[in-house]
Amino acid sequence: MSLIMFIMYLVVASACAWIADRLVPGHIPGGFMISVVFGVLGAWIGTQLFGFIGPSLAGVPLIPAILGSAILVFLFSFISGSMLAQSK
Repeated sequence: MSLIMFIMYLVVASACAWIADRLVPGHIPGGFMISVVFGVLGAWIGTQLFGFIGPSLAGVPLIPAILGSAILVFLFSFISGSMLAQSK
């Protein structure tokens, strides 16, 4: 994988995480770099759960990446929300 393809992979994964952030209740904290982390992890989770379905861009299967990122955002929001509720 070349450097340009790696950068494109990170940008597409981040865009998938941004879409997932808009679809589910919750919020990704931080900026672009945290969104990249959520996108890459979400793409991995999505492909493990759903396989390589749908179109892909820069090596990122879009539908599984969005679904996996949505699951990750939801779980993170749930855990951080319950942590905040316990501390009050």
